[in-house]
Amino acid sequence: MTPAKKALSGPAVVTAAELRARKKGERPTEMLESRELYSGKIVTLNSDTVRLPDGTTMEMDIARHPGAAAVVPFMSGPMGDEPQILMLRQYRYAAGGYLYEIPAGRLDEGETPVECAVRELKEETGCTADHIEPMTSILTTPGFTDEVIHLFMATGLTHGEHNREADEFVDLVIIRLSEALERISSGEIIDSKTALALMFVAGFKTG
Repeated sequence: MTPAKKALSGPAVVTAAELRARKKGERPTEMLESRELYSGKIVTLNSDTVRLPDGTTMEMDIARHPGAAAVVPFMSGPMGDEPQILMLRQYRYAAGGYLYEIPAGRLDEGETPVECAVRELKEETGCTADHIEPMTSILTTPGFTDEVIHLFMATGLTHGEHNREADEFVDLVIIRLSEALERISSGEIIDSKTALALMFVAGFKTG
């Protein structure tokens, strides 16, 4: 059997649907033991003893995250010639400055991804939407964290008052989707969830 065929005969890859269906906190059977090293506001750091596919075991440091939702808000119809979207110019300490992003945030206890998307859209932009549509789910950095971000698109926006947290410094930016894609290409938009969500809507959800 060739290496390529052998690889194809292994376990199936994880799909976005399986990620969305996975219960928060659910762990694979390959985890033999887990020790909590640190518990913070956003992440918990664990040292896990895991069994690898070849049967050997090793220790791995894993950042546990409750998951998040992010939403692409359309200011105009997505099927138009030049659809416009609402974005954030947001200060991020870890990145060392301001980033262009779509509204997003982590899931609260007992909250579903779509509920989180609706809440974050309202809190960060003041907008509510007539329609919230799920797109896909992504693993942000699977080498060391189990964070999953669920991506949505929102249409039929109604404007209202935002309710941002004290550490959120945000400017709202209305931009054509085509221009946003150009900013991804030029390296101006570098936030991964934002870049992938914009390319997803451009490839599969717009005219």
